[in-house]
Amino acid sequence: MTETNGRRRVVVTGTGVVTPIGTTVPEFWDSMKQSKCGVSELGGFPLEDLKILIAAQIKNFDHKARLKHFSRDKIIMHADRYSWFAGAAADEAVKQSGLEMPVADPYRTACIIGSGAGGLTTYEEAYRNLFIHNKRATHPLTLLRIIGSSAAAHVGIEYGIKGPTFATCSACSTATHAIGLALEYIRRGVVDVAIAGASESVINYGTMKAWQALHVLSPEGCFPFDKKRNGTVLGEGAGILVIEELEHARKRGANILAEIVGYGSTSDARDMVNPGVEGPSEAMRLALLDAELEPEKIDYLNAHGTATAINDENETNAIKQVYGDHARKLAISSTKSMHGHPLGAGGGIEAVACIKAMEENWVPPTIGLTDPDPACDLDYVPNKGREMEVTYTMSNSFAFGGLNAVLVFGPAPAA
Repeated sequence: MTETNGRRRVVVTGTGVVTPIGTTVPEFWDSMKQSKCGVSELGGFPLEDLKILIAAQIKNFDHKARLKHFSRDKIIMHADRYSWFAGAAADEAVKQSGLEMPVADPYRTACIIGSGAGGLTTYEEAYRNLFIHNKRATHPLTLLRIIGSSAAAHVGIEYGIKGPTFATCSACSTATHAIGLALEYIRRGVVDVAIAGASESVINYGTMKAWQALHVLSPEGCFPFDKKRNGTVLGEGAGILVIEELEHARKRGANILAEIVGYGSTSDARDMVNPGVEGPSEAMRLALLDAELEPEKIDYLNAHGTATAINDENETNAIKQVYGDHARKLAISSTKSMHGHPLGAGGGIEAVACIKAMEENWVPPTIGLTDPDPACDLDYVPNKGREMEVTYTMSNSFAFGGLNAVLVFGPAPAA
C-alpha cells in the first residue's frame, strides 16, 4: 500500500549532516555514542569585548575537499559558509539515497533548504571591510552569499532540480518546517522526490553580541533540564534529508531508512521570546493525529531542549499534557547538549538522530545532566545513551516567535 487516507506515503532514503561533533552522519553518530561534547572555546574572529566565550563551532571544515567534485555549480566554492554546510550535507544524503544526478525528472523534484539567518558571516565581513577597514567595495558575490535561499539554489543547481526550490525561515523551527513542506508536496503529488532541511552558520562577533544582549547564552555550557542550566550555547551546521514517495523509492530499489508518518505545526501567537505550553502541545498532538498514532506508540522523543530555564520547563509540561501517563515511560533527550543549538539547522540534525535511533535501537543521551531540575522530572536519558527497541520517534522544534513544528518518524514499510 502506497497511500494512507488518500495521501501518498513518504519515506527517507538519505541523510546528511555537518555538525560540531561530526561532519558526516557516521562521525556524528559515533560521537553521540561516546557522549561527546562539541562546545569549546570561541575563536576564529576578533573576540574584542565579548563576555560569552564558548560556542559549538565546526572546526577544520575543508569546503574545497568536500565540494570539489561539484560539477554543475562551481560558484558554491565562493559561497557563504552556511551554503558550504548545506552542500556537504546534501551531498552525503544524495549519495546514500542512490539517486542518479542530475535528477531524471527535474520538475518532479523539490529542494527546500532553509536558514534562520542566511549569510550572516558574509554580512559581518562586508561591514568590517566597509566601515572599519574603509574599503570602497565589497566582494562581488556578497549579495548572493547573504541571501537566505542561496543554499537551496546552490544545491538545486548542482543536482538539476527544477521543481519548487526555496528556503524556509522560522528561526529554530526552520529545518522542521522545510521537511514538513516537502512531505506535503510529495503527499499531494506535486513532486516525487525532495531534498529538505536547513543550514546555519552565524557564529561571529555581531551575532554573539546580539545574543548576549538577549541574555539567553550560557558562559559555561549547554545543560538541558538540569538545575544548573543558565542558557543555551550557539552552534552551527546542517541537517538534510532525501525523501521520496514510497513507490518511487521501491521502483528504483532504494534502501528505505524510515517513513515520515506525521507532521504538526502551530504558532503560540503570544510572545516573541517566552514560549508557551499550548502551542507546543498542540503541534505534538497534531503530529500524532497526522500519524494516526496513540502517544503510547512513541518510543523516543528528541526534545527541543535548549537549556534555557523557561523553555525546558515548558517543554516538559507540554510533553506531559500530550503523553499523559506515557510521558514518564518515554525516553527523551536533548542532543543540543552535545552539538549545541544550531538554530534553524537543529530540526534537520535532530531528525537524523531520530532516524539513526530507529535504525540502531539506541537513543542518544542528554549529557551534563547531573542534577535534574525537579520541574523537569521526565526520563531525559542522562549522560549515556541507551539500548532499547525504537519503532516510532518524535522530533520537536520550538522557535522564537512561538513557531512550533514537530515530525514523527516510523519504520521503513515492509516490502
